[in-house]
Amino acid sequence: MLKTLRCYVWVIVFILISYPYTSIAGSDTPSAGKIWKEPITGMEFVWVPEGCYEMGCGSWADECKKDEKPAHEVCVDGFWMEKTEVTQGQWKQIMGDNPAKFQKGDNYPVENVYLDETKKFAKKLSALNNGVYQFRLPTEAEWEYACRSGGKQEKYSGGAEVDKAAWHHGNSGGSTHPVAAKAPNGLGLYDMSGNVVERVEDHYFAFSYRKHQRNNPVYKKGEPYRSYRGGYWARMPDFCRCLQRSFDIIPYRSSGVGFRLVRSK
Repeated sequence: MLKTLRCYVWVIVFILISYPYTSIAGSDTPSAGKIWKEPITGMEFVWVPEGCYEMGCGSWADECKKDEKPAHEVCVDGFWMEKTEVTQGQWKQIMGDNPAKFQKGDNYPVENVYLDETKKFAKKLSALNNGVYQFRLPTEAEWEYACRSGGKQEKYSGGAEVDKAAWHHGNSGGSTHPVAAKAPNGLGLYDMSGNVVERVEDHYFAFSYRKHQRNNPVYKKGEPYRSYRGGYWARMPDFCRCLQRSFDIIPYRSSGVGFRLVRSK
């Protein structure tokens, strides 16, 4: 009898000890679209789960440009991506100034910034977090995967209707607009098809897709050309497609160019 009671006690103790660990283990990986707030600025980041997809212009797309080919399988690790483009208010909080042409409010995207300035912003934000969290620009592969709601066959970010997703030449009135005023895509990300175009980590090369490795590709042999993705307030809808690739020559600043960050740690 005593042995039986002891046995029951040990079973109960084992369950009580094991259950929390089981729960924690099951919640290690965030669910798609989960929000994380950066503690200094309150910037919100969305969880983009790992996955493989056909990057570039495949048979499902109704139009293809030369630098969007060949379609090729790419796999990316999960990452936290900023829910919106970096705003003027966030920029001022970290950098202390406001370089934007359209200074209409803190909730408008910051634009008119050099590539080096975006890197300084990411570095300063990382330093303010004492290196516990680190930030960078997304790669082209990450950006397109996120724009297409996790690699889906989406023309614009969230679907087939450009006016729902983007501010462009036909509806912007010649200006940027407050972030997150259009509909989000399937992951809860805003403005990826259009408000300002967004800088990414890659150097630009028209045939870089031929040189991509399968896992977490990033192309770094195209100086002084640098890639950016998405449409913006002065571009035609055709340039708002998730597949659209663009580039500039360093150094370059424009009222149509902004950025969003990825949390790398």
